[in-house]
Amino acid sequence: MFTQNADRRLELLQGTLDLLILRTLVFGPQHGQGIARAIQQTSAEELLVEHGALYPALQRLEARGWIAAKWGVSANNRKARFYTLTSAGRKQLGRETTKWKRLAAAIGRILESGEA
Repeated sequence: MFTQNADRRLELLQGTLDLLILRTLVFGPQHGQGIARAIQQTSAEELLVEHGALYPALQRLEARGWIAAKWGVSANNRKARFYTLTSAGRKQLGRETTKWKRLAAAIGRILESGEA
């Protein structure tokens, strides 16, 4: 996952993509390309999710029981796997959201401290 401007790439901490996928699926079932598009749009075009990162993450989340997948037909009439958030995934999203908010607040405190 990176910003569109190659020289401004963001390196995200481990687990970030998993959290973003779980959050995206709160709004309903979505196929892989739709998940990637939603993350890009919601981040105001700052984050792009590469297929090489997205599909292994989806497989990992499915193996953990946090998402479920089934075959369907996309809006452009193509066969696609649609992913849904499971109840275990919803609980995990809650735990991960709390952790990320605490982490962001702690980093914010450090960045705002008086020492440079």
